[in-house]
Amino acid sequence: MASTIPDPQGQAPAPPHAADRAGRVEARGIDFIPETERHGRPRELFAVWAAPNVSYLALVIGGALVLMGLDLAQALVLTVLGNLFWILVGLLAVSGPAAGAPSEVIMRAMYGIRGNRVNIAVNGWFVSVCYLALNWAAASLAAFGLLEELGVHPGTPVKVVTIVAIAAATLAISVYGHATIVKLYGPLTCVLTVAFVVLSGYVATHAQWDYRPQHALHGAALWAALSAGLALVASGPLSYTNSADFSRYLPSGASPKAIAGWTALGAFIPSVVFTALGALAGTVLDMSDPQTALATILPSWFTPVFLLSVVLGTIANNAMTAYSSGLALQAVGVRLRRSRSVALDGTLGVALTLYALLVSNFLDTVNNMLQLMVALLGPAMAIYAADILLRRNRYDGRALSDESRDAPFWYRGGVNRAGAVALLAGAAVASQCLNTTLYTGELAKAADGVDLSLPSGILISAAVYAALMRGRRAAA
Repeated sequence: MASTIPDPQGQAPAPPHAADRAGRVEARGIDFIPETERHGRPRELFAVWAAPNVSYLALVIGGALVLMGLDLAQALVLTVLGNLFWILVGLLAVSGPAAGAPSEVIMRAMYGIRGNRVNIAVNGWFVSVCYLALNWAAASLAAFGLLEELGVHPGTPVKVVTIVAIAAATLAISVYGHATIVKLYGPLTCVLTVAFVVLSGYVATHAQWDYRPQHALHGAALWAALSAGLALVASGPLSYTNSADFSRYLPSGASPKAIAGWTALGAFIPSVVFTALGALAGTVLDMSDPQTALATILPSWFTPVFLLSVVLGTIANNAMTAYSSGLALQAVGVRLRRSRSVALDGTLGVALTLYALLVSNFLDTVNNMLQLMVALLGPAMAIYAADILLRRNRYDGRALSDESRDAPFWYRGGVNRAGAVALLAGAAVASQCLNTTLYTGELAKAADGVDLSLPSGILISAAVYAALMRGRRAAA
C-alpha cells in the first residue's frame, strides 16, 4: 500500500523526466522515483541551498549574538561553528538518490512505518508550518516597509492582501515542485547575492571591527551566552532533516561526496557570510529591530532594494519549507496529492501569519516553542546520520514505500524500538540541558545556565541508536 496519490500527470506511464519538469506541476509525491525519471547533477544543489540562505534571518541571528553580550570575535567564531552543522545536512542528502525517496519516507528505516508518522508529524510537519508562519511574518513586515517607501500606507486590508500575495508566490513555486525550484534558484541566488553584497559594503564601512561590549561577560555568564549562541546558529541547519527531498531525483550513481559537498557548501557559505554581516551590523546598530536599524545606514535609493530582497529571499526559503511540509503531510498518512497537501499547509501557514501580525503576539509563542524544539531536532538529525553510516547509505526505496504489515520496515507493531528509544533518550537528556526564555532544565541550572542541549542530545541519541541497531542485527 502506498501513501501517495500522484498528481494527474503521474497517473499514466511518463517519459523520462516528464514527472519532474520545470514549469509543470511535479507529478511525484513521496512515492519511489524510478531510475528512468532520475536526472540532474549534484552541483545543481549548490544554488538550491544557497538561495534560501541568502537571507534576512541570518542577519537577525548575527545581530542577536551581539545582543547576547558577546564581542565581535566571539560572535564570528560561533557563526562558523554553528554553521558547520550544514555538513550533517549534506550527509543526509546522500540518502535521497540511494533510496529514490524523500527524507520523510527514508526515516521509516529508523522509526518504522507507524513510528515515523509520529516523528514526521512533530519534527517534520509541525516545525515546517511554524517556520512558514515565522518567515511569512518577516517577509510581510519587509513588504509593509517597502509599500511605505513607495508612498502606500499599509492599512489592514492592504496588509491582508500583501500577506496573501507573498504566500501565493511561495506556494506557486512549491506546487510546481522540484524541477522549478532547481531552475529558479540559480538566477535568484545571483540576484540576491548582488543585493546583499551591496548591503555588506554599507555595513562594513560603519562596523566597529574591534567591538567589545561595555560590560564584557566572564565565567559562567560567558559560557551560558556562548552555548545559547551556538544553539541559536545551529538551529537553522538542524531544522533541515529533509535534505533528501531535493536530491532524490539525482541518478543513483551520482557521487555521494559531490551531493554532500554541494549541499553543505550551498548553505554554509551564505549562512556564514550573512550571519557575520548581522554581527558586524550589531556592533553599531540596535539589531533588536534590524529592518529599522539597517535603514539608518542605507541610502534612500537602496532601502527599497533591500526590502524587496528580504521578501524574495524569504519566498525562496519558504518555498522549500512548504514543499517539504506537503511531503510530510503525505508521510503522516493524509491521502492527498502533493500539490494539494502543499496548498493545505500553505493555507494553515497564512492563517497563522494573519493571526500573528493582526491579532496577537502569537509569533513570540511560536518562536519560543521552536527554541524548545532543538531538544528534538538535534537527536532526530543525529539518528538519521547514524543510520546512513550504519547502513552505508544502502536503502531500498521500493521497500521503504511498502506500508503493509509484512513490509521490511514494519518492524514490531509498526515501530522500530531502536529509533524511538534513541529519540526519546536524546530528547530527555537535551531537555534537561536547555536554557531558554520559556524553560530551563535541571542540568542547565546546575551548570549555571550553560545550555548543553545541542551536544548532549546529538551524542546520546546517536550512541543509543547505534548500540540498539547493532544489537538488533546481532540478535537477528
